[in-house]
Amino acid sequence: MVKDEIKVKRALLSVYNKKDIVKLASVLVSYGIEIISTGGTHKVLREAKIPVKKIEELTNFPEILEGRVKTLHPKIYGGILASRGKKTHLESINNHNIDEIDLVVSNLYPFDEVIKRGGSREELVENIDVGGPSMIRAAAKNFSFVTVVVECCDYEDLIEELHRKKGKTSYSFRKNKSQIAFSLTASYDTLIANWMERDFEIEFPRRKSFSGKLVQQLPYGENPHQRAGLYSKLDGYEKQNVFKKIQGKDLSYNNINDFDAACDLISEFSMEDRPVVAIIKHLNPCGVGSGDTLVKAYKAALNCDRASAFGGIVVLNSSVNEELATLITETFTEMVIAPEVEDKAHSIFRKKKNLRVLTLNLKSLQFRDLMSLKEINHGFLFYQKDRGKILERDLQIVSEKIPSKSQISDLLFAWKTVKHVRSNAIVCVKDNCTVGIGAGQMSRLDSSIIAIRKSEEMQKNLGLSSKVTSGAVLASDAFFPFSDGLKEASKVGITAIIQPGGSIRDQQVIDFANLHGLVMVFTGMRHFKH
Repeated sequence: MVKDEIKVKRALLSVYNKKDIVKLASVLVSYGIEIISTGGTHKVLREAKIPVKKIEELTNFPEILEGRVKTLHPKIYGGILASRGKKTHLESINNHNIDEIDLVVSNLYPFDEVIKRGGSREELVENIDVGGPSMIRAAAKNFSFVTVVVECCDYEDLIEELHRKKGKTSYSFRKNKSQIAFSLTASYDTLIANWMERDFEIEFPRRKSFSGKLVQQLPYGENPHQRAGLYSKLDGYEKQNVFKKIQGKDLSYNNINDFDAACDLISEFSMEDRPVVAIIKHLNPCGVGSGDTLVKAYKAALNCDRASAFGGIVVLNSSVNEELATLITETFTEMVIAPEVEDKAHSIFRKKKNLRVLTLNLKSLQFRDLMSLKEINHGFLFYQKDRGKILERDLQIVSEKIPSKSQISDLLFAWKTVKHVRSNAIVCVKDNCTVGIGAGQMSRLDSSIIAIRKSEEMQKNLGLSSKVTSGAVLASDAFFPFSDGLKEASKVGITAIIQPGGSIRDQQVIDFANLHGLVMVFTGMRHFKH
């Protein structure tokens, strides 16, 4: 029978991280709780004049194998696992002179920290904790009678509980800490298994585990009736200082999604010598521009689709200056992401209190995960992220007409951009700036028509007499199965096409390009993005 409140009479303290352990032990002693401990923790407590017994005094067996074996003993596990509600359990521990242990405080070897600092395989293996997880799991299993605390941040909770309950713990408290304990050991095992996958070069393991730590609960998900939370991935390889929010409202679920898409896109241009600016809306770029100055690049991105840019996210590969900040604030913008924000620019942004402004460590983007996860009903898809790159030397010229140097530059710019547009995707580019984007249609022809319509809107908004697509290039994320999309493109002055190729009708499409004097290059690489 479960009792709501259990008097803590005996506690086992065995921690790698000694932070605040003396403070906690002092409180335990004030409630008359007997403390037993292992080597390093015992030494710290003794030096602090805390009454403590060495674990050998219970087991009558020394620590061996350089500390690998110290708590793995029946007198420890019997004391932790005994069900106080079962007569046979109580008789068994009495017959073997085993004392009940009511509280276990433990944390684990810092396996993740050793990964982060590039420890050797031998060092990593030595930092695989065995006794700690076993002891934690035993205590967590017996939450009806035993309290387990596994993180320093929960010491204050334990102290407050003991104060409220006069040296006892409640059933609800023990349940809560038990769940935290099992989530910790699960994360720890996941960390080790995932390291082994990488180190032993196992691409698709028999079982795949993931672990994350709650960063914050979000106001809602995609829509107000959906709940959401942000978790950081725990894999030992996570990089610190990837981004920093310097002003504005908290990030929402949709903001975070768009932020991630913005990071992926700008990483394509992170090493460019000239400024590149992109505007993201609902995971799609609605404009990407480059120029000799930030202002020119931003104007090019904005002009591509002014209507869609409203409420979008601006991301760039250069520091924000005062002139650009002034321009950005003239259009309603949800978020600005840049490597740095100059002081005068920040003064401009401060006038828009709700505007989220983040600085992004561009170098950190090279450490992004190589694999991705997509949950489906009753399972998930685990797949390699699209890190495919195409350089000029990779292009296969299939048309009779040879591309000029400027066309190649535009074609490669368009190819980098179309990779980050939802499929089916069409991107029109001129002078290394987008002039029309068509995204997410079931028909490639429809995406082509939308991209051209967007270019016509751009022409009208800018008051131009000639088509902005005249002399432009077009990128398609997958092959053209028919020549209908090219037909629409040729009508508005598109001069060159970049596409993967690979259709059974490739020759038909090539023939159309030759008949209409179009340049066509194949990449041999598809960029579907769903």
